[in-house]
Amino acid sequence: MVTTILQDRFGRRIDYLRLSVTDRCDLRCTYCIPEGFKGFNEPDDWLGSAEILRIAEVFVRLGVGKIRLTGGEPLTRRHIVEIAAGLGRLPGIEDLSLSTNATQLARHAGELRRAGVGRLNVSLDSLVPERFARIARRDCLDQVLGGLMAARREGFSPIKINMVVLDGVNLDEIDAMAAFCMRHGFVLRLIETMPMGSSGRDAGHVDLGPVRERLRKRFGLLDGLVKGNGPARYLQSADGAFSVGFITPISQHFCAACNRVRLSADGTLFLCLGQDERVDLRALLRGGASDRDLEGAIRGAIEMKPERHEFSEKPQQVLRFMSATGG
Repeated sequence: MVTTILQDRFGRRIDYLRLSVTDRCDLRCTYCIPEGFKGFNEPDDWLGSAEILRIAEVFVRLGVGKIRLTGGEPLTRRHIVEIAAGLGRLPGIEDLSLSTNATQLARHAGELRRAGVGRLNVSLDSLVPERFARIARRDCLDQVLGGLMAARREGFSPIKINMVVLDGVNLDEIDAMAAFCMRHGFVLRLIETMPMGSSGRDAGHVDLGPVRERLRKRFGLLDGLVKGNGPARYLQSADGAFSVGFITPISQHFCAACNRVRLSADGTLFLCLGQDERVDLRALLRGGASDRDLEGAIRGAIEMKPERHEFSEKPQQVLRFMSATGG
């Protein structure tokens, strides 16, 4: 039963929790994790399965109906299917989804679908094996594509392809990625790099505004309907069969409609991807807090949620890497 509605001081309803289950990943994408980085949390520092489900249940009682499992790479977490199934059984969950790099998706797709996961976001920055390996620092494109096809067979819908656009690396591959998504019924989302840690800042920034207009003309796309409160602004084909979204935190931020918070694998609640306001929920959990205490801490945290990020004004501000925050 919902006991209250979470609303921040700017009038935004918070109904979406991005829940990270690990800060580790089996890839080392250049814009996410620095080469040679070893500063990951120890598994004992992560929330346990029971702790994850308890916090999620509190959030659901506070009106959160959408949960996305993230990482790092969530499919590297032991018992990920059981965690997903537990979340899917919570009364009040309207939408359970997962973000993945798909390297292990072929093995888990059927179980995840039966556990109640309905939608997938899959990171895929190139269809060229050599480029993929350059970005991900691992040669495993075939595994990723195999995972995608397995997910399509299992009936996940929609399956969104997240392509981070990197100048001088994959900028010239956008049309090919769009054609690939059209052919397989995937939604394409193009993403500007964010200055999260040194790796994000070093990746550079491509303004997606001109890309949007070029794709509009190239494929005859029309302005699409707004899809929820997410950050993407869409174009779609005339028949509605293909959509491409643009996530533009630098050139055109989307903070006014932000409806989400992020819980990292170690139980830190981050109120904004591009700011540092945070609350340690793990300490409360392990200190014997009641559910009422947790509710109060979450409501107090929402009051701290900033109006917007400052990626453009203060690109050096966020020192943590994306994998540590939760995607």
